Amino acid sequence: MMDSEAHEKRPPMLTSSNQDLSPHIAGVGDMKHYLCGYCAAFNNVAITYPVQKILFRQQLYGIKTRDAVLQLRKDGFRNLYRGILPPLMQKTTTLALMFGLYEDLSRLLHKHVSSAPEFATRSVAALLAGTTEAILTPFERVQTLLQDHKHHDKFTNTYQAFRALRCHGIAEYYRGMVPILFRNGFGNVLFFGLRGPIKESLPTATTYSAHLVNDFICGGVLGAVLGFLSFPINVVKARIQSQIGGPFLSLPMVFKTIWIERDRKLINLFRGAHLNYHRSLISWGIINATYEFLLKIV
Repeated sequence: MMDSEAHEKRPPMLTSSNQDLSPHIAGVGDMKHYLCGYCAAFNNVAITYPVQKILFRQQLYGIKTRDAVLQLRKDGFRNLYRGILPPLMQKTTTLALMFGLYEDLSRLLHKHVSSAPEFATRSVAALLAGTTEAILTPFERVQTLLQDHKHHDKFTNTYQAFRALRCHGIAEYYRGMVPILFRNGFGNVLFFGLRGPIKESLPTATTYSAHLVNDFICGGVLGAVLGFLSFPINVVKARIQSQIGGPFLSLPMVFKTIWIERDRKLINLFRGAHLNYHRSLISWGIINATYEFLLKIV
């Protein structure tokens, strides 16, 4: 099997199999995957939020890690967790949907499109789950505004940020949705597609702690790689979502602007990627290990 022992009764992830899944179809309404995803995200955000703020400053302004840290020190401890509510709400709901919808859609697609290869149905399920997460774009939008020190004098909390966008219309809440769709959709396909093979390549776990370590490594490696690959998309997203009002610029247009501003050098575009790599390694290690742990006890 591709995941932990807790998954022994679940169908393998994104692998060809002749296993009959019909006994599991009745479990589509099972909420444990949603609950475990929610709790895993909560645990992760609470631990890694300060690092995320440093990374955000680097993505938005192209500054070095030291300068981003100095900005946070200048903001003061009371502002360290400023803006945590939107990512907490967004990330917990997003991961609940990510894991829960993936499981449910995989089973439903297998039931109704039984002639299709299981690899294909599970890939489609992962893509659909990822794109569905984009409905939560407003939370990511507000998080961006609250983390940008340029807006500190405009609003001090999540409610004020949401209210500030209201006068610009509903579309303003979804500014930056296109890069999020790209990132979440294809990121999910790769995450669920590679999670199993990576887990299988690790030494066989014979103890509880070994399973926990394997789950952390599996999630961490995947998160780090995917985080690095999607870094330019997040740079563009941060720039798009830091704006309030005005024209809605396309993803290519914003990318071109950033590319010119950063002297057309790839290394400048990836400024902060090393921190993102380590943050993703820790974050997704925590998420995957927590998720698998909770599946065993729920």
